[in-house]
Amino acid sequence: MAEPVTAARPVSAGRRPFWTEQRRSRLTAYTFISPFFILFAIFGLYPIFFTIYLSFFKWDALGPMSYVGMKNYDLVTSDPLFWTSFVNTLIMGVMGTVPQLIIALLLAVMLNSAMTRFKKTFRVLFFMPNITSIVAVTLVFSTLFGNNGMINWLLHQMGAESVAFNSGWWGVKIAISTMVMWRWTGYNAIIFLSGLQSIPLDLYEAARIDGANRRQQLLYITMPLLKPFIVFVTLISTIGALQLFTEPYVYLGQSGTGSTRQEGITMVTYLYSEAFRNGFFGTAAATAVMLFIITIIFSMINMWVSNRMEGDTGGGKA
Repeated sequence: MAEPVTAARPVSAGRRPFWTEQRRSRLTAYTFISPFFILFAIFGLYPIFFTIYLSFFKWDALGPMSYVGMKNYDLVTSDPLFWTSFVNTLIMGVMGTVPQLIIALLLAVMLNSAMTRFKKTFRVLFFMPNITSIVAVTLVFSTLFGNNGMINWLLHQMGAESVAFNSGWWGVKIAISTMVMWRWTGYNAIIFLSGLQSIPLDLYEAARIDGANRRQQLLYITMPLLKPFIVFVTLISTIGALQLFTEPYVYLGQSGTGSTRQEGITMVTYLYSEAFRNGFFGTAAATAVMLFIITIIFSMINMWVSNRMEGDTGGGKA
């Protein structure tokens, strides 16, 4: 008797094992980059969400939290000292950022010039303030801008009156803005220099052949191609100005009257005082959230202005 014939099970040609070489490679890549995302989630994302959560509670960092809703935001916006800190931050931001960007661009052009000697030495010297301790820099400038400091001595030698850099409304702002400008000008100059060196020299040679002078080369070659670097430097400088803390905190603390004086208090100094001096962590968190929103608004304004400038430049060239 013949045995029944069993049909062979069809083998799926398209079926592949789950643990393929491609998936192993992806897992290896994600494993290598995972420490950054894990640390960022712990020390970056979690504090942000906890700050937003804390802004709706009253808490002194010791006792239990009590929900107060939007009361912390009402307390912050009704505090005149908060608005004083906001205005001071904007004023010192403009005073420290605008001259800083102009001087940095001029220094970058000088370092990029073929007539400048010892370029590497100047690059190191210009970058040195950025790696110097902020506290040490502030202490030195506190001596320079003291009532009997070198700056007032020079003003006296020129026949001008002394300026109250430690207590005057504008004197304190000038001193702090000068520190910020001195610290970050060289850093921004190096960024501008990298942008200038990325521009092909053939464009300048072709422009000279066509009869373009230096001003035309600057307006139609250098500035348009340097625009991404200008936008980047302006953006990080604006964010840094809104987060100004160490310079006014140490500088005003040297006078013995505290770092929350109305002449030089900034938003971050106000935040710090609310949390670690007054014990109002809820209002401090609300201030941090408002500072975060203000930073986003200024960043969007910066990008909008940059896009408008790009459109106007493109129209002019057409």
